[in-house]
Amino acid sequence: MKATLHILTCLVLATACILPARAGDEHKLAYPVAHRDATVDTYFGTRVPAPYQWMENLSDPALHRWVEAENRLTESYLSKIPLRGWIRHRLTRLWNHARESTPEQLKNGMLFFRRNSGLQNQGVLYVQNGPDAQARVLLDPNTLSPDGSIALAGSAPSPGGRYLAYALSRGGSDWRTLHVLDVATGKVLPDTVRWVKFSGIAWTHDGKGFFYARYPEPPHGEQAISHAVTHQKLYYHRLGTPQSADTLIYALPREPRAFIGASVSENGRYLYVFVQKGAISKNRLYYADLGKPDRPDVRARIRPLYPKENASYEPIGNIGSTLYLQTTLDAPRGRIVATRFDDPDPAHWRTVVPQAKGVLAGATMANGDILANYRLVAQSRLVLFDTRGKRLRTLHLPTLGSVSGLSARNDSSTAYYAFSSFLYPTTIYRYNVARGTTKVTFRPKVDFDPDAYQTRQVFYRSKDGTRVPMFIVARKDIRLDGSHPTVLYGYGGFDITITPRFNPMLPVWLELGGVYAVPNLRGGGVYGEAWHHAGMLGRKQNVFDDFAWAAKYLIRHGYTRSSRLAIQGYSNGGLLVGASITQRPTLFGAAYIGHGVLDMLRYQKFSGGAFWVPEYGSSASRKAFQWLIRYSPLHNIHPGTCYPPTFISTSWDDDRVVPSHEFKFTARLQRAQGCSNPILLRTTGSTSHVYMPTGKMIRQTADVWAFEGWNLGVRKVPSMK
Repeated sequence: MKATLHILTCLVLATACILPARAGDEHKLAYPVAHRDATVDTYFGTRVPAPYQWMENLSDPALHRWVEAENRLTESYLSKIPLRGWIRHRLTRLWNHARESTPEQLKNGMLFFRRNSGLQNQGVLYVQNGPDAQARVLLDPNTLSPDGSIALAGSAPSPGGRYLAYALSRGGSDWRTLHVLDVATGKVLPDTVRWVKFSGIAWTHDGKGFFYARYPEPPHGEQAISHAVTHQKLYYHRLGTPQSADTLIYALPREPRAFIGASVSENGRYLYVFVQKGAISKNRLYYADLGKPDRPDVRARIRPLYPKENASYEPIGNIGSTLYLQTTLDAPRGRIVATRFDDPDPAHWRTVVPQAKGVLAGATMANGDILANYRLVAQSRLVLFDTRGKRLRTLHLPTLGSVSGLSARNDSSTAYYAFSSFLYPTTIYRYNVARGTTKVTFRPKVDFDPDAYQTRQVFYRSKDGTRVPMFIVARKDIRLDGSHPTVLYGYGGFDITITPRFNPMLPVWLELGGVYAVPNLRGGGVYGEAWHHAGMLGRKQNVFDDFAWAAKYLIRHGYTRSSRLAIQGYSNGGLLVGASITQRPTLFGAAYIGHGVLDMLRYQKFSGGAFWVPEYGSSASRKAFQWLIRYSPLHNIHPGTCYPPTFISTSWDDDRVVPSHEFKFTARLQRAQGCSNPILLRTTGSTSHVYMPTGKMIRQTADVWAFEGWNLGVRKVPSMK
């Protein structure tokens, strides 16, 4: 990167935009001028201009001035949208309902769960001594910072419930610091564990310490947000000792990009060690026999169970020396097998639950049986099996929707799960495994009547003829005349399936006469590994085609038309939207890119980006460079093209997809824009890739949908409730 003096030559005043511009309006926004330099990168003889590469230096004062000017422009534009105030008011009312997580239950009956009364910035952690006991506040993260900038990022009670280890992060960063408190007194212990990232917390059953994974501290003076992390190591922390005394359990010095994780079996005897190369769905599995749970040997030898990274291997429980394992080996949609620690050879496995039509999304031991969560074309199905594989029963679910937060124990007859759908707010259920009975333990009250609306699942053909499923949420009596403002949301990557979930914004959009659609694109996991592989690496273009053909389906069947069709995507979905508007700018009427991966030639150089190389490929490879340069959103912007109205968001504190992606893309897109359609950037602070306090989330959500609604022509709003 060249050392260049960057001068911001233009600041935008609030008066620069009289009315929010739309296509064809005479008012074209005056964008802040971003400095361009002569930087050129060369890849295998191909010269690629990179005039905004200086924006990767996140401490550059000129960059901060430019971002501040962009924020002023965005606020000026949004402040003139009449729709904005109604959406924010209605969304706040809908968001203001109590929400709970499924509880984590201990052997002694104690329950730990989070509850948000409605508009709290973060959910509060509660504890209760049993299902019928009175819950009490254990940890309220809202007291840690007035603006919610310190996030409670995770927690784990010790097996007896005496202690709670919990993770805090500033602005929701992936960097976490672990603390411990006494559950009975609420007193915070002096134990502090730093530089933890991409790690769980796994207690030994004596309650004296826990396993965790951490990275080396970033070099002094280097920005932690963009520092490329390597050499994760697994440690054991013993309570009452400094972190410097922690025991190194496992490391792979020759594999600097490997993830290392750990869990402890329910009975406390076995430590499981997981190794994964990058963000893919395959892992290696090792174990250590800790001996007696009340006197565990944390230095016990790590032994291989499945040392080849050729499938996923996930322990779901053990009975004695028999290990029950969820795996994709020879079963790309997943199966459950029984094996032995002393004879793990797959040739000797006993198949308990064979691969089924649906994808096995998760499973757990419950009262000596196995509770399996299947996804049948993105719709959940819960099935109970015994350990011989006999199907005992299929649980009744309220409607088309998603099961999440499955919580059960092999030594308990009680299991908990959450259920949600597009029109069905998240409800918590308690299931008695022995009796086969289900009871609602928490049901939210939401100011919305869903009876006038319905969710349909349709199937359409993509560009190459592949049959793709899609959910469509709309009024039951919708007229298919092409007139409806429609939002199309997509992701398409990392084996992630987008399932029906309740979002308080969806009722707002439906009340405005809108339609909401979610296709299950290739690259996700709706049909298992093969579906994922069909949308990764050199086949990534399939994802963008699937998304475009979803849009064409909605237009062809009369739901909407291009000028009334908006698209949205976040993270990898932001890449999807960025590629979609640069490949097919006339197909969409508006777009939202949230924290997207937009520079596909340099993403691997920052933070955890190198872990995505198995999904995308890297420009360091001649072969991968050829497919990346063809779709990288940043590198496929063409001057003079009329791009749709686009809202782009990021955060200074996003240390997963660093904000320079959005900065470079915005600067280039604004300069190239060939019409008056607005290109807006919003950059927040004290938020991150995965965390935003409730207040900020409501404001940002309202602004995104107001921007898209306005540019789709939404003008009339219902009466204020």
